[in-house]
Amino acid sequence: MTDRKSILLIDDDDSLRRVAEYNLREEGYDVVTAAAGAEGLQLFRDRSIDLVLTDIRMPEMDGLDLLARLKAIQPDLPVVLLTAHGTISSAVEAMKLGAFDYLTKPFDRDRLRATVRKALDMAALATENRQLRQVIAERFSFANMIAGSRAMRAVTDTAGRVAQTETTVLLDGESGTGKELLAKAIHFHSSRSRGPFVTINCGAIPEQLLESELFGHRRGSFTGAVADKKGKFEVADRGTIFLDEIGELPLMLQVKILRVLQEREIDKVGDTRPIKVDVRVIAATNRDLEKMIADGTFRDDLYYRLAVVSIRMPPLRERADDIPLLVDHFLDKHAGRLGKPRPQVDKRVYAAFNRYAWPGNIRELENVIERALVLDRDGVLAMDDLAERLQSAERQVGTLRMELPDEGISLEEVEKELLRAALHKHSWNQTRAAAYLRITRSTLLYRMQKFGLERPKTGDETVDEREPPTGVA
Repeated sequence: MTDRKSILLIDDDDSLRRVAEYNLREEGYDVVTAAAGAEGLQLFRDRSIDLVLTDIRMPEMDGLDLLARLKAIQPDLPVVLLTAHGTISSAVEAMKLGAFDYLTKPFDRDRLRATVRKALDMAALATENRQLRQVIAERFSFANMIAGSRAMRAVTDTAGRVAQTETTVLLDGESGTGKELLAKAIHFHSSRSRGPFVTINCGAIPEQLLESELFGHRRGSFTGAVADKKGKFEVADRGTIFLDEIGELPLMLQVKILRVLQEREIDKVGDTRPIKVDVRVIAATNRDLEKMIADGTFRDDLYYRLAVVSIRMPPLRERADDIPLLVDHFLDKHAGRLGKPRPQVDKRVYAAFNRYAWPGNIRELENVIERALVLDRDGVLAMDDLAERLQSAERQVGTLRMELPDEGISLEEVEKELLRAALHKHSWNQTRAAAYLRITRSTLLYRMQKFGLERPKTGDETVDEREPPTGVA
């Protein structure tokens, strides 16, 4: 055995100690023994011990008292109790105090070996899980999130504060802005970090299957339900469920989600008995839920339940300060994976990145960097390593031209006419017009309200929906 495990055996029966010690050494374990609880406790403090076997009935300090003291020192220590009085009450008490198992005397060699092996395997698995949780928590740390821009610093600050609560959170932002990454960071910095993090994309599952996916079903409740199935809410019990694309949820299921938030219980398909669940909900959307409420496609009561704390994820075009940091991150991430040295980046590439609108946001930037790494031949990421859409972004600089009159010009009038022109160009589609102007839709709406710009009525289109002024191209 390359990694010899150390076992502490405590029992006041000399004969049992010798036999058990021999059998365990035969299995390749290092074994230290003690005849009393106090002696065993001191040995445990002086040595590195992987597992403790202890008698229950001992003078001065019995096994249950010793178990409690050992667990106070090392909570994840596996302890197996030995008893000649294997009553249900002593076994139940031992399990309550954290014992892994108990063996009733007299026990045979095979039972001893099997119990010890299982206890050590379970302890190793628990250690591995703990280490994995630590790695994941560090990966999704707020400190590791790239947040050099003021907009992202505000996001991580709010998320860090809300993580310490049980509050429901709504993440709002375009596709590819990192909403799921932020949801995971909130979960792994919360008191639920030891529980599951369960994701479901509400827009990726057919409507007829979504209820079963969310809440589960009983066997025979519909054609094809050949066995009981847990839904995502039940799987996420004592953890967090991330409802991505919540705006795609049908109205019928919106009612059921609202009930979960209010009553903390679910109704399985085909079951008349509600099931209690302890789940934190984080939802995300790239749609305008307030507009959907006005259109009657999203429930206002569900919206207010979800948006107790609402965090807007800024699009990449509003995070120009973060682009160099993100580029460095993706170069480090993909260069090693592709077996290529980390290249230098031509300054013109950064200039093109700053001019480009990034409709796919961070996800698009990562794909662009990976593609450029694959195509790079000289250790320098240059313009010819980029897709045509990014190369054309460089050529678009300076295409806005205006004739400036000698008598001066009103900046507000220019802005108003540019907004009107962009809206007209995109048939008054606010989302496309905002993307065209490289501003957010909420910014566009604010400025439309500021200048009193409204979609022209059908009868007035020839008057109000004017072509761009001749001074703007």
